[in-house]
Amino acid sequence: MSPGRFVRYGLVGIGNTAVHWLVFLVSHVVLGMSQAQGNLLAFVVAASLSYHVNAQYTFAVRPQGRRYLLFLSGMGCLSLVIGTVSDRINLSPWLTLVIFSFASLTVGYAYSHTVVFRRRDP
Repeated sequence: MSPGRFVRYGLVGIGNTAVHWLVFLVSHVVLGMSQAQGNLLAFVVAASLSYHVNAQYTFAVRPQGRRYLLFLSGMGCLSLVIGTVSDRINLSPWLTLVIFSFASLTVGYAYSHTVVFRRRDP
């Protein structure tokens, strides 16, 4: 794993995190969705943006529908699990956001690098 690639992934993640937090807070606090629903919705919105930016800027691969669905399904499951656990233990929405943001950065990078954006050598 390239340190420079991880830095680029982190920079894209700052914008992605801002979008995720905004959508989560609006959906959970304003619209009254559960944390699981709000976290999943926020993930889908933010991930759609970051997928395309990371494909081109971070990993230098052409975005593909199959890779996009692979990314959304894998990381979407993580967002739903974290939101569901947060609902069940009545965790503060702020802690849910912090936990998911950290997990998304670390697990998301490893998943993106090894599975979603993996280059196949000829």
